[in-house]
Amino acid sequence: MAHTAIDVIRTKRDGGRLTGPQIDWVVDAYTRGEVAEEQMSALAMAILLRGMDADETGRWTAAMVASGNTLDLEGVRRPTADKHSTGGVGDKITLALTPLVATCGVAVPQLSGRGLGHTGGTLDKLESIPGWRAGLSVGEIRERLDEAGAVVCAATEDLAPADRKLYALRDVTGTVESVPLIASSIMSKKVAEGAQSLVLDVKCGSGAFMTHVDRARELAEALVSIGTANGLNTSALLTPMSTPLGRSVGNAVEVAEAIEVLRGEGPADVVELTVALAREMLAQAGVDADPARVLASGRAYETWCRMITAQGGDVDAPLPRAAHTHTVVAPESGVLATLDAYAVGVAAWRLGAGRGRKEDPVRHGAGVLCHAKPGERVEQGQPLLELLADDPADFPQALEALSDAVEVSDVEVTSAPVVLERIGA
Repeated sequence: MAHTAIDVIRTKRDGGRLTGPQIDWVVDAYTRGEVAEEQMSALAMAILLRGMDADETGRWTAAMVASGNTLDLEGVRRPTADKHSTGGVGDKITLALTPLVATCGVAVPQLSGRGLGHTGGTLDKLESIPGWRAGLSVGEIRERLDEAGAVVCAATEDLAPADRKLYALRDVTGTVESVPLIASSIMSKKVAEGAQSLVLDVKCGSGAFMTHVDRARELAEALVSIGTANGLNTSALLTPMSTPLGRSVGNAVEVAEAIEVLRGEGPADVVELTVALAREMLAQAGVDADPARVLASGRAYETWCRMITAQGGDVDAPLPRAAHTHTVVAPESGVLATLDAYAVGVAAWRLGAGRGRKEDPVRHGAGVLCHAKPGERVEQGQPLLELLADDPADFPQALEALSDAVEVSDVEVTSAPVVLERIGA
């Protein structure tokens, strides 16, 4: 049966259910350029407004996987597991988690992305390390997994190319927020990646893409459903993102903090979430190990060194440092009640740690250091935040973003748990 873009658009516009053949055709035709950008824009908006059920979303994901090649990991000698975070502020968890899980006996093929807007990107952070490179061929990915047990790199061009094209379109047409399209975008890359199991860190709060827990749960359930339907051992943890993770936000500063964690130190919230995700990954992979003990021993740092060196990085080279600093002090004495993640993320972005467009460069030394976190007592005039920039002209806009970020109270504050909820079998 022949299909047309107009028929597919009308079906979804009118609240109908797309058939499997319709989905297969429209994704393939769009990837090949047969369906025009404006037609796919209309369909994406119809999907945003009308939604897709679990079967439609699963078929959409499969069609995007089929638009390219998949990464064959059959020859890897260890069980394979991956983790995906929906993004946040100060979220350097991948940097510590990947070598930790590899040290525990699981191979971790981590295909990561770059930051956009107020959320940071793992590849940008790792590129703070002199010599480290993100672009690897499929053969190199397999070699690095054998050498170091872990690899963090950019997705190859031939993995789910439909997603790359559709994501760029959604970003400029106001359709990013569609849960089915978010879920299929994430999972198409993860299915194509070829790992046997997957753990999802779905964040909610002011600094997350999903600000409300109900929407985050909806996304987590969709992601787990797609993964399970595609033969992946999949689970999700809902985690809070109203306060920055750890005490550093940026690129080089987050690498430095992750190294502290790998050496058995580092902020308690980063350590706790790293261990929680590691336990989940190891359980999904069927490996019995104690990640807390391994992390405390410092052995995961040795794996980190092998992993970074295998991709050309110099682990002994100094990390970039910003040329200028500006300190934000506590306006009064009391307990720090709020440190808004979104505001801190925007400030770091304006200081040069992030980018407004994908093609923009980042300044690896820029960022924000958090000298106090919610729940801690502070004294008036005490340093709360340290802004890092290469150009002092960037400070005023960053300070504007932070104008309502901090609240000091005379009431004790209870911090949110690091994991709010688990979703999965």
